[in-house]
Parts: sequence; C-alpha cells; structure tokens
Amino acid sequence: MNWHWDCEDFPATGALQQSAAYACAVGACGGRIARAELRAEGQVLARVQVMRRAGLAVALRGPVWADAVEPGLPRRALRRLARQTAFERRAALVVLPEQGVRGLGIVPLMTPRHVALWDLRPGPEDLRAGMTGKWRTALGAAERHGVRAIAAPLRTLPALIAAEGVQRQARGYRALPGAFTQALPASALRLWQWRQGGRAAAMMCFVRHGDWATYHLGHADAAARAAGAHRVLLWQAALALRAEGVTVLDLGDINTEEAMGLARFKLGSGAALHRLGATCLVLPG
Repeated sequence: MNWHWDCEDFPATGALQQSAAYACAVGACGGRIARAELRAEGQVLARVQVMRRAGLAVALRGPVWADAVEPGLPRRALRRLARQTAFERRAALVVLPEQGVRGLGIVPLMTPRHVALWDLRPGPEDLRAGMTGKWRTALGAAERHGVRAIAAPLRTLPALIAAEGVQRQARGYRALPGAFTQALPASALRLWQWRQGGRAAAMMCFVRHGDWATYHLGHADAAARAAGAHRVLLWQAALALRAEGVTVLDLGDINTEEAMGLARFKLGSGAALHRLGATCLVLPG
C-alpha cells in the first residue's frame, strides 16, 4: 500500500475541496495543489488533494475513499501519507476528513464541524415531502405569490460577487474571496436568480463537481427575503441539478451558535446534518 503523487486522472466525487474545480481555482489564485492516490495490489483505494502552504500539506474533506474500508485503514493510510509529505515534500500533514479518524498518530487540533448534505436521489415529490412543514409552507406561499427562479447567464457572476461582498461586510461572516469564485471553471458554475423590477433581487451560485454539487454563494435584498425568494431558488436549483445527475447537494457549514437562522434554513430544506472528522495533525508512521 503506497501513495502515488501527481495523478492526472482524478474523478470528481465527494466534497468540493477534493474536486478538480477547486484545484483549478486554487492554482489560479497562486496556491499549490498536489494529488495522490492510494494503491494496493493494482487497486485504487483512495484519492486526496492537498494544498501546500508554509510547510504544511492540508487535506480538506479528504481523502475520498473508493469503497467501504476496513477499520483502521484510514489511520494507517494517513500516517503513511504524512510520512511521504514529510520526507518527499518537507511538509507536515493536517487533515479535515469527511469521517472521523482516531488513534495513535492522529492529534486533534479542532473539534469537528457539521455540514448540511441534501440527498437528491429521491423523486421531486419525496424531496418536497422531506422538507420541514414550515419550510414547505413558506416555499408554497412564495410560489403562489409569483416568485420564479430562472437560470442566470455567467455574465451575471461579477454582480453577484459584488452584492455578496457588501452583504458579507454588513453581516460579518467569512467566505472565500471573489477572485476564487471567478477562477472556478465556467463549466462547473450554475447560477440562479429572481428578478423584480428589472433587476436581480436574489441570486445563488452553485458549483457542480461530478455527482456532487455545492452551494457557493448567494445574495438577497430585503424584498427578496420578504418574498421567500431564496427557498424558491434553492428548490429549483436542486431539481435542475438532480436532472443533471447530481446525487448530493452540499449546503455548507452548520453553525447554530452564530447563525441559527441560516442553519434552520439549510436543514429545513430536507438536508441532513453530517458530522465531519476533527481537524487533525497526522504524525508520520
């Protein structure tokens, strides 16, 4: 069992941070990404993308495992990866894994985060039935009052980035910079908007990566919030992504301490709470 670096063929599956779209944007912004796959007896067991920064190799939401793995294998594989990054790339390995990893050589640095993952495999009727009653009622009210989501062209992206930047400053939350969004491959972006009075009152941007998609950023003015436009945008985007073959829509972090309303919005859609592993320093093994 060994990790092999600089893989060209890296199928897109799993979280955005382990996708080719993410690697493309990081590279365009001056970052360094390396890819490796774990091979044993001719089989690929896992793949991972790591970012290099200031003596660290950072793997976010990875590795992505090919199949169910035997207990203990993730820890052994990560320690072997840490050994290779230490000796071959002069970097310490820090991971935020999709699933928790514990044991000898795994040093927790931060407590686990939670994200909202929406399984889009059920049919539209079942997806709608999976919403909380309050969420579904508000969605229906917005639809009855004429709120309609339309796919937006890529040329609207700068306006969304600018509007979201103003919104972010006003609300005090953190997000990836606009330059990162602009560096994402155009073929991966899906934009939706609700127009009122000749302008986009609400906008959402998603990133498609393989059979997953990720909510990336959005904006809504006061009128759009009052009309419930974001529920309609998210619902119509989910249906469109499902029709493309997307099976999981990642709605991002759940933070009940600082953003309870946003957490209720994400989970009310029918998305499930998913606990990530703790951010860890991996000791070479």
